[in-house]
Amino acid sequence: MNDRIAVEGASAAARAFSGMYNVVLVILGICLLLCLLRAILGPRTSDRIVTVNMMGTLVVIIICVLAFLMQEDSLVDIAMIYTMLSFLAVILLTRVYMGSWREKHYHETHPEKEEKQ
Repeated sequence: MNDRIAVEGASAAARAFSGMYNVVLVILGICLLLCLLRAILGPRTSDRIVTVNMMGTLVVIIICVLAFLMQEDSLVDIAMIYTMLSFLAVILLTRVYMGSWREKHYHETHPEKEEKQ
């Protein structure tokens, strides 16, 4: 009798946690959409780069929560690979942005070099 009650209690707890993780996934999805909106409407390029980094982090968290819910260990490996790719993408975007900013700043501060060409 006590074993049956313990099994039913564990099942109810598992359902409660599953529902909680589903709510967390919905909240993370909404945050991801808000980040996408910020990336599109961001007034500066630096805001967009930070938002892309935040979106990558949110995607990794979503993958990890799904890995826990589905009990798939391979999804954690995918999350680690995605983390590395997201980091490299942010570094690449930052370098491209800084290169274009330096070129623009150089032409603004050295107008005499433009006239000679």
